[in-house]
Amino acid sequence: MKLDETNIAIIKHLQDGRKPFSAIADELAITENTVRSRVNKLMEEGVLQVTGVVDPEQIPGHRICMIGIKLKTMDLSGKARDIARLKGVISVCVVTGRYDLIAQVLLDENQNYSLIDFFTKELVKIAEIQHVETYVVYQAHNLRVPYIL
Repeated sequence: MKLDETNIAIIKHLQDGRKPFSAIADELAITENTVRSRVNKLMEEGVLQVTGVVDPEQIPGHRICMIGIKLKTMDLSGKARDIARLKGVISVCVVTGRYDLIAQVLLDENQNYSLIDFFTKELVKIAEIQHVETYVVYQAHNLRVPYIL
């Protein structure tokens, strides 16, 4: 799908996911139907998802952890998809550098879902992991994530 200037402008306006299509249309000098049809097309193509996100630091007991994962296999995309389906996983990226994958995980100590729980109940399901290194986020600036737990 081609992302033209109008599509990008609409996406920027949707950073406020509650902004009415009519207000976006007025600001961009296009019709509300144009905004609606473009948003629908962007969503159908998988380019755009309008969703609520949270600041995990504002929710007691919640923490974000970044996990660097080194694999024993070169099936990076396959393992990334498998890890992405585990409880608490927000995202998994195939990366360059000393790790093959970087996973972003949401933990909730109030619901007995700590880092050790993620490792012993979830990540253990994935074969061919050679090494992991964790980075617990103690303070973040402008980090918003979907609430997936």
